[in-house]
Amino acid sequence: MDVGQMQRSLIDYTAALFREGFLDDQFTQLQQLQDESNPEFVFEVVSLFFEDTEKLLNELAIALGLFGYRSQQCADFKKIDAHVHQLKGSSSSIGANRVKNVCVAFRNSCEEKNTDGCLRCLQQIKHEYSLVKNKLENLFRMEQQIVAAGGSIPMME
Repeated sequence: MDVGQMQRSLIDYTAALFREGFLDDQFTQLQQLQDESNPEFVFEVVSLFFEDTEKLLNELAIALGLFGYRSQQCADFKKIDAHVHQLKGSSSSIGANRVKNVCVAFRNSCEEKNTDGCLRCLQQIKHEYSLVKNKLENLFRMEQQIVAAGGSIPMME
């Protein structure tokens, strides 16, 4: 595949991520902050999001009483809400739209002290996070292949 085809594939792939609701305009704004002086900016920010999210998902499971000796009746809703609020903010900041949307429902379940709702939302967040992580890793791989082939990363319109 030549560089032009790889660039078109990247544009099509990125457009699909927006169309399917995985990403929103915040991701585009993040890309616009990247330049020659910091060509890895988006990758670095998204990698930090991945690291933080893995920790937060673990913390959420602990706060919901899924590990250890605590029963589900002992869910720490205050702690859960703080973690979900943090995850909502970080997913919003990189444009991970579907993760952010599940966080809204999660916070509602938390306010209602609905343990079952929180558990369902945790599973949904894990699912959406896994999907967006795979999609973004694929996007970064495509970008690396274009650069390795001597091309430049095309910007979305």
